[in-house]
Amino acid sequence: MSLKKINTILAAAFILFILWFGTEYILNPQTPAPGYGLPNWPSGDGGGFLITKGIRDVVLALVLGVLLLTGHRRALAWVLLVEALAAYGDMVNVLAHHGSLATALGVHCLTATLMVVTGLSLMRETRAAVSGTPAPQLAAVGRPS
Repeated sequence: MSLKKINTILAAAFILFILWFGTEYILNPQTPAPGYGLPNWPSGDGGGFLITKGIRDVVLALVLGVLLLTGHRRALAWVLLVEALAAYGDMVNVLAHHGSLATALGVHCLTATLMVVTGLSLMRETRAAVSGTPAPQLAAVGRPS
């Protein structure tokens, strides 16, 4: 199996997983919330924060999906690397609030690390395509060209 095909499958899996997880937080936040790893959840109207997490996840998935579907594989690699910070941030959040160590490492850290590995693999795949292309030059502002 080619590196491109493996990367496409991995990227699509991340997109579907993040989209599904985010949608669950929006439609029924109490169901996935305990799996996040925090020891206490907001009470009363605090559940709106869970929906905010769901919206964040759906947007992250849609950005990845657009890049995959439009064939912008190098940009997809960069965005995967950057979006891994959200999962690492979730890990730090769980640890900082004395949540589940197993969830922090086994869910959030593992997800983030797999996103980084996939992003780096996409970088490797696309490296040959950009190595022969000169870097774009920025036009000087205020100077005639």
